[in-house]
Amino acid sequence: MKKIFYFTLVAVAGLISACSKSKNVIKPVDTVATVKPSTLDLIKDSVYLYTKETYLWYDAIPDYKTFAPRTFTGSTDAAALTSEVDALSQYKINPATNLPYEYYAAAPGEAKYSFIDDGSVSTELGGTNGDFGFSVLYQETTDLRVKYVYPGSPADKAGLKRGYQITKLNGRTALDYDNGTNTNFVVNAVFGSSPITMTVKKPDGTSADVNLSTATYTINPVLTYKVFTEGTKKVGYVVFNTFTSPTNAGPQLLTAFKAFTDAGITDLVVDLRYNGGGYVATAEYLDNLIVPSAKSGSLMYTYYYNDKLQADNHPLLSAIYNINKGDFLPANNQTKFAKNGTLDISRVFFIVTGSTASASELTINNLRPEMDVKFIGRTSYGKPVGFFAIDINKYQLYVPQFETKNSASQGGYYSGMNPGTADYPGFNDYDDVTKDFGDSTEVLLQHALNYIKTGTYAVTGPKVQSLSRTKTMSEQQINTMTTTLDKRRFTGMIGGRSIKAKK
Repeated sequence: MKKIFYFTLVAVAGLISACSKSKNVIKPVDTVATVKPSTLDLIKDSVYLYTKETYLWYDAIPDYKTFAPRTFTGSTDAAALTSEVDALSQYKINPATNLPYEYYAAAPGEAKYSFIDDGSVSTELGGTNGDFGFSVLYQETTDLRVKYVYPGSPADKAGLKRGYQITKLNGRTALDYDNGTNTNFVVNAVFGSSPITMTVKKPDGTSADVNLSTATYTINPVLTYKVFTEGTKKVGYVVFNTFTSPTNAGPQLLTAFKAFTDAGITDLVVDLRYNGGGYVATAEYLDNLIVPSAKSGSLMYTYYYNDKLQADNHPLLSAIYNINKGDFLPANNQTKFAKNGTLDISRVFFIVTGSTASASELTINNLRPEMDVKFIGRTSYGKPVGFFAIDINKYQLYVPQFETKNSASQGGYYSGMNPGTADYPGFNDYDDVTKDFGDSTEVLLQHALNYIKTGTYAVTGPKVQSLSRTKTMSEQQINTMTTTLDKRRFTGMIGGRSIKAKK
């Protein structure tokens, strides 16, 4: 059960009184106000105060009276709180871009990283979902495709596969992307809870009707893995779709990497193209499976919190959590490699897209100084920051509280990792949703396999027609389409100090 944490600001004096530890409520000292604050008002105050204390960029947030958290409204309480969080996220400007650090080009004015949640995230990342078990992507504006299917989910049991084209959904054939009526219909159907019917077109040209109902199932974040032989090279390929908890993801990853070790692979391709992140502990687990054995015991990465937390100036957190002096200093927030398994390779390829975010980017960044890391695909999401959840009534607040840097002090990839550039060597090309994962002719995987075999990324042969049409759209247009469909999916990196609530 979640604990109720309230903080109430003093509207006139701007001061707060001592904490009532039994209920974790900050009592107002305001003797002028005559209207008793509502529960929602108290939650809004709490969102502001926790952010003002823990946010990585707290110094740019105005004072309480200027910001006026209780003035934010919405069609629901959650919408009102989201509006407040969005506003808080836009103050700090990144000097490299002259835009807010949390500016999101696909949805200007909305927070790129911060959000308020009802607890769904912790359930999902714990390894349990209650949905259809698949997601969709527009290969182009008139071509809606299944982009992945979770093993054991209702979609999997119904025979749905990545690459299937959806031609009818709940009796509707008007499914073209318009960022309006059609798109909202798709989102509400695919990510809702009501049963759906679909007509799908398979790669062989045949069509099939699919009926789906939501169900609870255990997430297997490893969508597939296999070994390819390319000349004298053996290549391990794994699709890892979400950083669920180590207890859920660890056994699945270990199974795949044992197969790679047994096969004697010389190269590894890790497909993170739709992985929006999750637990940093799982990112560390994956890094320890990949990193060369000689690097075991060396620095992996470091957390950096704001100067207020580092100076032990955190009265609100201290009132409800057990925190020791110096807990937030960089020296006390370093993680070292601890090699897992016997796989010992020197090169790894990562397949990335605009949906590759947070813990995925952390995994990649941690390995950059330690081995030959190649990038294939499109520019990643750009999230070198993470958070720990703060319970506020029935909600959980997520705002960036730390930034990470690898052993070479590399970080700050707020604009994403762009394959084929000096910092991120590799090859830049578009996603190919027309093929299933592990199909050697799928464009992004094909680039990796070709480089391993011939030393060049370029591939020959017939081009996918829809890919050539996709190239007429800008990367921003593609990211906007993807963002619209992914807006109900978690994107983030959960980790940081392991602090426990006071009893």
